[in-house]
Amino acid sequence: MSSEECVVRRARRSDLRDIYLIEVKSFPYPYPMEAFVSFLILFPRYFLVAECGGRVVGYVAGVRESDGSGHIMSIAVLPNYRGRGIGSALLKALEDAFIEDGVQRIYLEVSQNNREGLRLYRKFGYRMVGVKRRYYPDGSDAFVMVKEVHS
Repeated sequence: MSSEECVVRRARRSDLRDIYLIEVKSFPYPYPMEAFVSFLILFPRYFLVAECGGRVVGYVAGVRESDGSGHIMSIAVLPNYRGRGIGSALLKALEDAFIEDGVQRIYLEVSQNNREGLRLYRKFGYRMVGVKRRYYPDGSDAFVMVKEVHS
């Protein structure tokens, strides 16, 4: 991450407004605020933020599925903080939490048009295993990517 003091920590209720603003600035079809409230209540261990200089500049939200796999629901960094390793730090911290809890398979959906996301996931060893057709409201497809991990 950048020279500015940045830390990855668990999300708090007081972070939700900042997280939602990052979501809206990052995606054409953002999750509603209620989704983030649910992540915080149901999966607080897997809902992390990156804070730089006292400001929340990125987040990652994951859930533990009933089959024991980890599912990355969303990850985003404010546009002017991208390219500094913050997304990588968030993804690694979430993977570490999943691995500590015995998760052996992590998966996600990513827009076929999200070049930055695809680059990040490939760098971390995720591989494409399928396509969900018309996954997004505009009818575009999502790639399903998976990473096998071992604790």
